[in-house]
Amino acid sequence: MKPAHLAELLLLAALWGASFLFIRMGAHEFGPLALAGLRVAGASLLLLPVLLSRGEWPALRLHWRRIALVGLTNSAIPFVCYGVAALAITGGLSSIFNATTPLWGALIGWWWLGDRPTKHKALGLALGFGGVLWLAGGHASFKPGEHGVSPALAVAACLLATLMYGFSANFTKRHLQGIPSMALAAGSQLSAAAVLVPLALWAWPTTPPAASSWLAVAALAFACTGVAYILYFRLIAHVGASQAMSVTFLIPAFAVLWGALFLGEAITPVMVAACGVILLGTALVTGLVTGFVRGSR
Repeated sequence: MKPAHLAELLLLAALWGASFLFIRMGAHEFGPLALAGLRVAGASLLLLPVLLSRGEWPALRLHWRRIALVGLTNSAIPFVCYGVAALAITGGLSSIFNATTPLWGALIGWWWLGDRPTKHKALGLALGFGGVLWLAGGHASFKPGEHGVSPALAVAACLLATLMYGFSANFTKRHLQGIPSMALAAGSQLSAAAVLVPLALWAWPTTPPAASSWLAVAALAFACTGVAYILYFRLIAHVGASQAMSVTFLIPAFAVLWGALFLGEAITPVMVAACGVILLGTALVTGLVTGFVRGSR
């Protein structure tokens, strides 16, 4: 990977890691529905002109039903879920659970596409979900917190989000191969906005949010979603999907760092250890570890 592409990868990880920071900053005042609605609406405003300038609108029109399903499962539901989680657990913790996305993708691919896991992948699944149970064990309380969400519900919301990401990845692989990337990115945000904006208006907070919350939402929508999507698909075009997906392993580090620096979130030994186990499992599932071993022989 060239230095310029490595810099883009690190920037992408920093942006997606910061999304957990901005979700926490905005969720308390906007609520999960309004926050998610503003996020996809802002991202749509940024991505739509890019889509039109590339001449990919016809592809979106042709495949809009399937792209809409991707928007629901890859944006609308997960964004609301992480907004719910932010009411009870830290952004760093949410980002670690987010790293389980490839694990769900492998399980769904096995069940749906018949992609039977190898021994390495099976070991990775066992390690990854073992790490999830270890990490979730310290947040098993069902007692609602200050904002009406229990830690257990927050963990479940994170895992539902990653399950949706895993489904979306397999659906895209099966039904949307060859679709222009920006048609998929912009179309998914537009369709998510069509669902979430009415819900956001219905759930709009009665107390006007502070300026800091508005700034967090703007950064979340434009930088962490719109710009990040453009960077991600640019990386796929230049270095390939497998290397671009390595961003998964960098996101928790940035999310934990931003949370500690700006919100004073605690970093516990269990978080670090469980994160290591989950990432090792994810590396085995995605083939990163086995590929490295083969390449070093």
